[in-house]
Amino acid sequence: MGCTRDAILEALENLTADEFKKFKLKLLSVPLRDGYGRIPRGTLQSMDAMDLSDKLVSCYLEAYSAELTAQVLRAMGMRETAERLQEITRKGPHFVDRHRAALIARVTDVDGVLDALYGKVLAEEQYQAVRAEPTNPGKMRKLYSFAPAWDLTCKDLLLQALKNTQPYLVADLEKKS
Repeated sequence: MGCTRDAILEALENLTADEFKKFKLKLLSVPLRDGYGRIPRGTLQSMDAMDLSDKLVSCYLEAYSAELTAQVLRAMGMRETAERLQEITRKGPHFVDRHRAALIARVTDVDGVLDALYGKVLAEEQYQAVRAEPTNPGKMRKLYSFAPAWDLTCKDLLLQALKNTQPYLVADLEKKS
C-alpha cells in the first residue's frame, strides 16, 4: 500500500461505526472537482474501511483522495483527524520507505531493532525468519519483505526502534531528507 492509502485507511479505521456510516453519506454529497464522478451509492454502502480506502485512491488518485477524505472529515466536524491525514500525506513517503536502500546497507544492530518490533510489528515466525539471515543487509531485506503489509503505526515503530538503536544513522539520513 502507498503512504496515502495507509493514511486514509488509518483515518477510516479510527472512526466509530456511526462515524464511518456518516462518512459514507457525506462522501455522496460533498462537491467534487470537475472531471471526477461519484462512487455509486450501492457500491459505497457495502464497503468496509479497507475497501473504501482502495476505492478512493483508485477513483480519485492519491493526492485528491487524501484531500477529499479530509474535506469529508471536516464536514463531519472531525478537524483534528483531517489535519493529521493531511499532515501525513504532505510529507510524502515514510522515512523508512524513503531510506530503504541506505537502511538495508547501513543498519548494524538489526537484532536490537527486531527485539523492539517483536510482538508489536513482527510475529514469532517473522522474527525468526529475519534472525535466520546470515548478514545484517540480508536481515534488513527480509525485514523489509514484511513491510508491504504494515500500516503507518508499524512504520513509526520501526523508525522509533532505529532511532533507539542507530541514532547517528537516523540523524545522518534525516539531514539528507
